[in-house]
Amino acid sequence: MSWREFHQLLPKAGTSVLQNIQAQAEQDWDNYGVYPSSLHVLEEAWLYIIKEAAGKKLVITGGAGLLDAFQGEFDHQLDKTKVCPLSAENAVILRKKFPFTAPIPLGQFPTITIGLGDRLGLASPGHLKLLKQYPQVRPVLAQQSIRELNLTGRNYQQVLDAATWAVFQEDYRAGFGADGDHLKTDTEVQMALDYGFTMITLDCSEQIDNAVPDLSSSELSARYRSLPADIRQHYEQTYLNQEFTAGGLMIHFGEPELMQTVLIYHRAIEHAVRIGREVIADRRVDFELSIDETATPTTPQAHFLVAHEIKQAGVMINSLAPRFCGEFQKGIDYRGDLAAFERDFKQHEAIATTFDYKLSVHSGSDKFKVFPIIGRFAAGKYHLKTAGTNWLEALRAVAGSEPQLFREIFAFALQHLSEAKQYYHISADPARVPALDTLKDRELLDLLSRDDARQILHITYGSILQALDRQGASLFKERLFSFLAEHEEQYYQNLIRHIGKHLAELGIQPEN
Repeated sequence: MSWREFHQLLPKAGTSVLQNIQAQAEQDWDNYGVYPSSLHVLEEAWLYIIKEAAGKKLVITGGAGLLDAFQGEFDHQLDKTKVCPLSAENAVILRKKFPFTAPIPLGQFPTITIGLGDRLGLASPGHLKLLKQYPQVRPVLAQQSIRELNLTGRNYQQVLDAATWAVFQEDYRAGFGADGDHLKTDTEVQMALDYGFTMITLDCSEQIDNAVPDLSSSELSARYRSLPADIRQHYEQTYLNQEFTAGGLMIHFGEPELMQTVLIYHRAIEHAVRIGREVIADRRVDFELSIDETATPTTPQAHFLVAHEIKQAGVMINSLAPRFCGEFQKGIDYRGDLAAFERDFKQHEAIATTFDYKLSVHSGSDKFKVFPIIGRFAAGKYHLKTAGTNWLEALRAVAGSEPQLFREIFAFALQHLSEAKQYYHISADPARVPALDTLKDRELLDLLSRDDARQILHITYGSILQALDRQGASLFKERLFSFLAEHEEQYYQNLIRHIGKHLAELGIQPEN
């Protein structure tokens, strides 16, 4: 059967018959090649997404206005029916005609938000199938950093459009965000805003002085005295030997603590205030401040001072990512003292609550050991960022059904690990990974449960996706995308299981 046969089930468009049509065709959606939740009615027209060998397409039938609005080709077999590519131009029109497919700021909702970075642009439908059961959780679907864009060869237009089409395909109407993640410069922030992203995560790592904690007391004092007098005067008058209260937590600034905190963070504060005032200005977006890229954990004094300075400058932030104690390495569970993390998290949560923003947990993928602590003490209001774990679930599908392709990908990842380490810090040791030729096909899946193998695959995605053969053709990308298109439901089920485990460990229960 084909979508054209499904088409014959459609009467004159009308929302009153929508559910009847879905029920009538329910048993044959896969055979028809139609995504059931994508069936929509607007302006006397039916719209739905179909799956063909060449990829997904949007079908529109009836409704002269919509037929004229979208770019595509009229079908020669059916009357008043247009088949349209899922293009950037059509995504713009879709967001106008169906506003729920456009991102919104999620700061207006006092709830849990989860960043679901999608490096391939294929994972969001699976995420949405899961999150329909969790109305208390709102997704940030279009979440990508400049680093990820460069390594995957994508741009923000493609990232946003992939989210838009996924939302339409799954008819997800609760609202989603789009995050320009770990942006560092005015130009990067402005670019994300111009594309319509509704969340900006400002990475202040280049303004944070990681050398300060290693200074001797005399070096610390000398470095501090070299700051302009007006900066020193401001911080000393405001904080030196002062005590502050944040949700029962007492914050005190002695001279050594103040000097160290100012030296580490004053440039980051200035950068965040300027971006907030001059670039974000009065735009309605969620503004997240990332100070987690430091050599040492963020102290309560540092968190309080940064938050207080930002507020006094009149800049509103919706979330802040401190550097928690312990290790939040890519793709693996938390490493560190759980009792220490609990004390640390509770202090940071008290400060965030005082300043009325969410704590943001970066590199949150697979941190199952600390999820119960976060869920227990963040009072249903926090942001968790995940990304590369969804890439690993794609590779899990490959390992289970296409072992030869997985072997080639993993061998390539091992060869190009040093290149990827320029962008990511991991502790993986290839020597701890079993030799591929010693593993049977059924044993390959076990690699996705080993920390070293997970991290190697996690960070080498750029090399894998951009690899070319001697003729300049894609070495893996086309085969990988073809496989995931053919095994789409398997990939979705992997995501539902894996991200579902994140939610369960956070103590979040499905409501639908």
